[in-house]
Amino acid sequence: MEYKIGIDVGGTFTDFLLTSKDGSSEIYKVLSTPDDPSIGLMEGLAEMAKARNISLKEFIKDVETIVHGTTVTTNAVLTRRGARTGLLTTKGLRDALEMRRGIREEQYNNRYTNVEPLVPRHLRFPVEERLDYKGDIVTPLEQAEVLDAAKLFKKEGIEAIAICFMNSFANDTHESMAEKIIKEEFGIDLVESGEEFDKPSEGPGESNDGPDNSSPYLTVSSSFFPSIRFYDRISTTVLNSYVGPILKSYIKSLIKKLKDVGFEGVLLIMQSNGGVVSPQIAMDKAAVTLLSGPAAGPVAGIEYTSVQGYDDCLTIDMGGTSFDAALIKDKTPLVTTEGEINRLRIALPMLGIVTIGAGGGSIGWVDEGGLLRMGPQSAGSKPGPACYDLGGELPTCTDADLVLGYLDKDFFAGGKIPLNYERAERTIKEKIADPLGMNVVEAAAGMYRVINVNMASGVREVSVKRGHDPREFPLVVAGGAGPVHACMIALELEIPVMVIPKESSIFCAAGMLMSDLKHNFVRTYSTSLNKLDKRKFRSLFNEMRKEATELLKSENIPEGSIQHIYSLDMRYVKQYHEVNVEMTKDELERGNIESVATKFHPEHNRLYGYSLEEVGTPIELINLRLTSTGKTIKPKFKKEEYDELDSSKALKKKRKVYLPVKGAFEEVHVYDGHKLRYGNRVEGPAVIEQVNTTTFVTPEYSILCDKYGSYTMYLKTKEKEIKEKIVGAK
Repeated sequence: MEYKIGIDVGGTFTDFLLTSKDGSSEIYKVLSTPDDPSIGLMEGLAEMAKARNISLKEFIKDVETIVHGTTVTTNAVLTRRGARTGLLTTKGLRDALEMRRGIREEQYNNRYTNVEPLVPRHLRFPVEERLDYKGDIVTPLEQAEVLDAAKLFKKEGIEAIAICFMNSFANDTHESMAEKIIKEEFGIDLVESGEEFDKPSEGPGESNDGPDNSSPYLTVSSSFFPSIRFYDRISTTVLNSYVGPILKSYIKSLIKKLKDVGFEGVLLIMQSNGGVVSPQIAMDKAAVTLLSGPAAGPVAGIEYTSVQGYDDCLTIDMGGTSFDAALIKDKTPLVTTEGEINRLRIALPMLGIVTIGAGGGSIGWVDEGGLLRMGPQSAGSKPGPACYDLGGELPTCTDADLVLGYLDKDFFAGGKIPLNYERAERTIKEKIADPLGMNVVEAAAGMYRVINVNMASGVREVSVKRGHDPREFPLVVAGGAGPVHACMIALELEIPVMVIPKESSIFCAAGMLMSDLKHNFVRTYSTSLNKLDKRKFRSLFNEMRKEATELLKSENIPEGSIQHIYSLDMRYVKQYHEVNVEMTKDELERGNIESVATKFHPEHNRLYGYSLEEVGTPIELINLRLTSTGKTIKPKFKKEEYDELDSSKALKKKRKVYLPVKGAFEEVHVYDGHKLRYGNRVEGPAVIEQVNTTTFVTPEYSILCDKYGSYTMYLKTKEKEIKEKIVGAK
């Protein structure tokens, strides 16, 4: 088979990266179809076949792997259109979803209300049972009450059920008994969350036919997420059930559509942790896809910067609707277990990505105080920015970029989408310029400045607030709109070096093809380090490792390609938040906890600005974590032959563009990005146009093309250093 395809479904566009065995790649984009994302996906595949003058059935036979990032679960939560879900929980804890952690998000806002739970109160059924913190039974499970709950759920037409009892992470007996009763009442003959797909598949692209749709999707917290902290566990368990039937239906439909056109390759689904997973596991554990949309970006960032010798980087991805920022340290993206989606807690490990509403479609507006704002509202793909001429009546970031000269009205998307300059100008005048008493250019420049400051703040969230100086990291710039705004974001943050990948406009789609299969496991073991039972400690890790190995083998990963990473959640005694510290296999086997403790103190100091090592404050262990990856075969970068510094052969024309620092228009060179070669240098101010993105180079920066077709953009004061790194002595 010849091809691998990465597919990223965004709010405005669905992006495709098609790679061949020889290392060559092609970019495709189609407008997203929010009502059914698979329609846009199939349209993109059809475009690839059309470009080769063959039928889709002929083309699909040569496709070896499809890696798909889906926003189906994300949208279900954001729009509150998930499955009708029932909850079975411990008596006295029925309202935990509303009480949450008892912390008000806006401390001084007395009118601020808690988010509405996904499960209404009348569908939260409390049952008599209780375990203590060690897992010992205090009150036996009242099985008749579980049966009553099952009958209620059946009467209410429940589509999904979540089971979560207090302290069940320490003993799953009661949850297992409740699960059995639920299955018997509903006639389910299956095992756990996403039961319909419990049998191993023949390959990542295969799924087993399940029972009829009357069987509810079931999530049991002790098998899905056996971790301490009741609210985190119950919220995560409910989220999995709420989105499970939606994702299951979508994936089964997609698999059928692919099979109907003859696809016999491997289908993989992107997860929130930066790894991929088989469709079967995705359906079993649907919540792992909840924030998977931008998760491939940091993976791509590692690949694009490591070839230039960098171990650390910041990544930003500005698409049509949102802006994502992430930080990578030592070739490892930062991970968090305190994520939220629509104000709902999800405690599964996921990449620490900050997302804000800032994209090409972000709408400009004037607030009640007369201040200019950008986003978070977006025009999306329908009706889109005013300049698209598809009925949009509100001024967007793309309209401002057009008025300021950064975009060519006749070359947007390679000319496929002609832009209406007059409509953009008129909309900005009516909605922004006139209300603020300024001219159109001033209004457009203000829109450009505000959205850049918003995005710079997003980068600070992921760097400065986590103890890192953004000036020490190269900035990887991606997204169709990202390179237009990159220089001003970098100037705001004083970042001297940026990398704009060749596949910048489909960054996440590229990252998906570079991702490994990945699974996360957790076991709670709460004890002070000086009282730790090393035999139990090793036993819990061995249990997780065995489970991980069997799971990856079921996804056709040979044991030699499986890698395990061990870590501990630790804190000083009496603290509330933990610090995750990695440990080596040797430290685990020897039970060398003292060595891990020495790593904890400096990490705590980096995150919180202090350490209690000198005063001898005891350290407490909370969770054991295992991250297991199955290595996949990744597409290779195709190297280019060195050309020369002179880039004049790529020169297209000159055009007047607005220079933000000068506050005036100036005529600058416009280059054809597809004609730039390894070693070519472009001095700012300039514009580089490609079919799927445009790069605006301000006067402070220059660009040098590397051997893989990416642009390294740098402050002119860094000329000698960057030239040596990219082209060496040539």
